Amino acid sequence: MHREVRADARDKGRLLLKRAILLVDHGSRRAAANAVIEAVAREVAQRRPDCSVHFAHMELAPPSIVDAVRACAEAGAEELIIHPYFLSVGNHSEADIPRLVREACAAFPQLRARVSAPLGPHSKLVEIVLERIAESETSLANGEDDA
Repeated sequence: MHREVRADARDKGRLLLKRAILLVDHGSRRAAANAVIEAVAREVAQRRPDCSVHFAHMELAPPSIVDAVRACAEAGAEELIIHPYFLSVGNHSEADIPRLVREACAAFPQLRARVSAPLGPHSKLVEIVLERIAESETSLANGEDDA
């Protein structure tokens, strides 16, 4: 997903965004699961209008990391921050995604890339967990049961 947003620099009427953000999830065969990263990317784009924001799936669904890195480079990005949208450190966030990004970036030597840490552990995630538990406690108190 490429989102053109306001920026001070213009080149022949085209917005120049030197930094891009690429959110990467695992990918799924379920469209509803894949839509989550797109929604998160839209929210990030609203909060970071200084960057072009893209998303990719590591496997199973388009767009691929290769396609998203190409879109970032073609949009004029010189810096790329890749965020693995995973809850914890693991093989995908520590090895697979960095390898796929290196391979994709090889075609774009002007593009400097950095992979961030995945989501957790983080105190804000703990807040969300507690919120979800409270919702379930309320449901149980109201006689609702999923089991």
